[in-house]
Amino acid sequence: MRSLRALTASVLLAAPAFAHEPSETTRKLSFPRLGDGRYVMAVDLHTHSVFSDGMVWPTIRVQEAQKDGLGALAVTEHLEYQPKKADIPHPDRNRSYELALAEARPRPLRERDPEKDLLVIPGAEVTRGMPPGHVNAVFIKDANKLIKTDARAAFEEANAQGAFVFWNHPYWTAQTPDGVARMTDMHRDLIRAGLLHGVEVANGQDLSPEALDIAFEYNLTVLGTSDVHGLVDWDYDIANGGHRTATLVLTRDLTPEGFKAALKAGDTVAIFKGSLVGRPQHVEAVVKGNLSLNVGVPPAGVKMTPVTFRNTAPIDFILELQGPESFYDAGRLITVPAHGEFTAQVRNTPNPSAVGLTFVVMNTQVGRDTALTVRYGAAPAGAGR
Repeated sequence: MRSLRALTASVLLAAPAFAHEPSETTRKLSFPRLGDGRYVMAVDLHTHSVFSDGMVWPTIRVQEAQKDGLGALAVTEHLEYQPKKADIPHPDRNRSYELALAEARPRPLRERDPEKDLLVIPGAEVTRGMPPGHVNAVFIKDANKLIKTDARAAFEEANAQGAFVFWNHPYWTAQTPDGVARMTDMHRDLIRAGLLHGVEVANGQDLSPEALDIAFEYNLTVLGTSDVHGLVDWDYDIANGGHRTATLVLTRDLTPEGFKAALKAGDTVAIFKGSLVGRPQHVEAVVKGNLSLNVGVPPAGVKMTPVTFRNTAPIDFILELQGPESFYDAGRLITVPAHGEFTAQVRNTPNPSAVGLTFVVMNTQVGRDTALTVRYGAAPAGAGR
């Protein structure tokens, strides 16, 4: 692993030598299946519509999610905060889910293609002062029953309905003025009671290393969410290659039950501004599942080896070469573009016919100040891995 503080200046130098043209392939958060057979399912479990404080109808949330290649979406309206109540009375707090579900299901459920079609998950946002702050419950059965006078009773009801419950933006400056996420006695009690299962480490345009610490220390699922209120395209500058903040769920089963089980197991990575954030083993699985090396044959009489890096992910990978090896025709810092390739000549290798390389993946975070280090073991010329 490598300290992120030491890498910050270097990352700024790692931009590709060419500009990315916005396209469907870079907008869509679509990842290939991992080598072990798991799917990488991009989901957004924190969004809003006009049925609370959002600015769009729930059908727009579905259409955006489909454009972004999401596998699942939850429209999670504030239960206690209803600023549009005079115009949209909202007596049934399940209504935005019902509208979103109808938009996402233009054909019978039995005909659904789990690898292509969007899952709409029922959810709601319990909206309280700190503690407990704001909390999302997804996979609920009836949002109306979560409206309770006592905050803990709302957690108990959500869990009675089989919900996955997570702490929203614990570093939000409206409730935490210094922007630093901190554990509270109430949250500890909720975790001990099995009533709180995850925490947002990335929300919208914000990222919290302290929230990542909390996730690791208390064995909470790592989440990234858009918390979008306006338009995804505007908030995330989609036209210029941006993407929403979301969660990558590593699952063998794309059904709602399989996806929920993977969430409960903590098999997730947050994707935030072109970076991957989470536990080392999960981030490494996504990196190695998308970044491969093909070792070429050294030219006759030359002790250098051509290596081609291939990236099947919708984000770039920014790599800093470690160890004694170096590139003949590139610096130690390279960018392998999304859905692209990068080729360089490797020198200073013990055996030019069997190259092994170690990198720090600079646009990852697997600890408060730590980026992921990956090793691609020695392979003979002409081999890929």
